[in-house]
Amino acid sequence: MPETMPSKGLDPQGRIEREGSLVRVPHEFRPVVAAARDRLLDVFGARLHSAYLYGSIPRGTARVGRSDLDLLVALREEPSDADREAFRALGDALDKEFPQIDGVGTLLYSRARLLSELERYDLGWFVACLCTPVLGEDLAEYLPRYRPDSLLARETNGDLALFLPRWRERIAGADVSGEALRPLVRFMSRHLVRTGFTLVMPRWNGWTSDLREMAQVFGAYYPERAGQMRAAAEYGYEPEGDPAVLRSYVDNLGPWLAEEYARVHGVKAPRPD
Repeated sequence: MPETMPSKGLDPQGRIEREGSLVRVPHEFRPVVAAARDRLLDVFGARLHSAYLYGSIPRGTARVGRSDLDLLVALREEPSDADREAFRALGDALDKEFPQIDGVGTLLYSRARLLSELERYDLGWFVACLCTPVLGEDLAEYLPRYRPDSLLARETNGDLALFLPRWRERIAGADVSGEALRPLVRFMSRHLVRTGFTLVMPRWNGWTSDLREMAQVFGAYYPERAGQMRAAAEYGYEPEGDPAVLRSYVDNLGPWLAEEYARVHGVKAPRPD
C-alpha cells in the first residue's frame, strides 16, 4: 500500500494553524511547566513581557525522560548577557530537579526584536505558529497569519551555509566519546531535517513539526536523498554519539542542502548577530 502522507496543518484559508496548547501538555510534564512559569517571574519580574512553550511538550507528544522543555521569553527591553546567563541557570536548575525532562532550551529576545520587520517571517512566525503562551500578552495578536510559501522558507532556514563552518569547528573541538556527542547529533539532525522540509514546504503546501513526517515529505521530492533524511530524523529522536554521522552532515548532506536551498528559495536576509 502507498505510504500515507501527514495532515497538512492548515486552516480553511490555507494558513498555518498554531500548534500546541496548554491543554495538550501531558500530565507528567505539568509540574515542570508550573515551576518554569513561577521561576521566570522570579528571575525577570516586571521586565518580562511574555513567555511561551514550544516543542513536543505543548504538542502533547513529549516522552518522559527523553524530551526537553523548550522556553521562549520576550523581555520589554533588549536582554543582556546577564539575563541570558540567568535564563540558562534557570533551565539547568529545572533539568536537574525534574527527571521527566532531558534538558531545557532557552530563547531570550526583546519584544521589539520579535515584532520587527526583519524577524516577521522568522522569529515572528515562530512565536505566532509554533509557540504556546504561558505568561503575559500573546505577541501573536500583533503578527500576520502565515502561509507555507517561499518567503517563509527563505527567512526561516535560508542560512544553513552560514552554520556549516561553525558546525565543523564544534565537531573538531568536541569530546569524541559517544555520550558527549549525542546532544550535538540530535541538534544537527533536527536542524537538517527541518531545513529539508522547509525546502519542499511550498510545493507540498502544508506544515508539520514531526521529524519523521518532515523527512517523509522531503523524500517525495528528493528520493535520491530520502534515506539520508530519514536517518537524520531518527537521530533527531534517538541520537547516537557517532562522529561519522556528524562528518556526513558537514561534508555531504549539509553542503548539498545549503546549495539547493539557495537555488530554490534564495538566501535569508542578514541578521546583526
